[in-house]
Formats: sequence, C-alpha cells, structure tokens
Amino acid sequence: MYQQITLIGNLGSDPEMRYTPTGVAVTNFSLAVSRSWTGKDGQRQEKTIWFRINAWDKLAETASQYLSKGRQVFVIGELEEPRTFTDRDGNTRVSLDVRALTIKFLGRAPEGSGSANTAASSGGNSQQSEPSQEMHDEDIPF
Repeated sequence: MYQQITLIGNLGSDPEMRYTPTGVAVTNFSLAVSRSWTGKDGQRQEKTIWFRINAWDKLAETASQYLSKGRQVFVIGELEEPRTFTDRDGNTRVSLDVRALTIKFLGRAPEGSGSANTAASSGGNSQQSEPSQEMHDEDIPF
C-alpha cells in the first residue's frame, strides 16, 4: 500500500531545525492550506487547515536554510498517524503531520535569501528550477 498527499500553502512560522542524537537533521514547520468560496447566501467564505510538516536529512537542511514565515510552498509527502490532543481551553484537537518527500518553493523569495524558486527532494538532490509564472487559483488542476 502507498499513500501520498500534495499540499500548496503558506508557512505559519519560521522552520525549526534540530538534530537527532545520531546526527540526522530534522526540520519542522506549520503549513496553512486555505480554500475560499462563495456560499449560497453570496457571502465569501474561507477555510484554513493547518498541517505540521517534518522534513529529514538534506531536505531538512535545505528547508531550514531557504524557508521563512509566509513563504508559499508545494509539499509532496506522506500523511502520518493523526495525533489527538487537548488545547488550553479543554477542546479536543487533531494534529495532521506530514513527512515531506519533496518541497518546491513557490512565489518570490524574501529579499536577500537567494533563489526565487528552488526544488528539493528527500533524495538529497537540490536543484534550481526555471522561474515560474505567478500561480492563481484557476491554475490549480484540483
């Protein structure tokens, strides 16, 4: 069996990189994936789902180096087992964790951060890509 999830969203915070006791790099960041539509009443509505992204090894190092809060990214990964927890107000919440296999940086890089568009995958290959055109909601095939 195999499962895969594809996400396009914006980082909710700067990535946090650390190393395991065996020296393997791991980077975590939150990703907001939003969807908007017009309801039957004509009012514009929006829904945002948050994901916790985990990147490992070379992909973790690349993500930590080039990503920052607000940056738009395209993530392909595997959905991990959801974690249930209770928030400060006593509400039950679920955390959706994704192990990133590929991260593609979209949009423009913040000033002084190098390349505008970069692709990275867990295979350890980081490469420059052709500058992409601006993406709009109607350009997304799903």
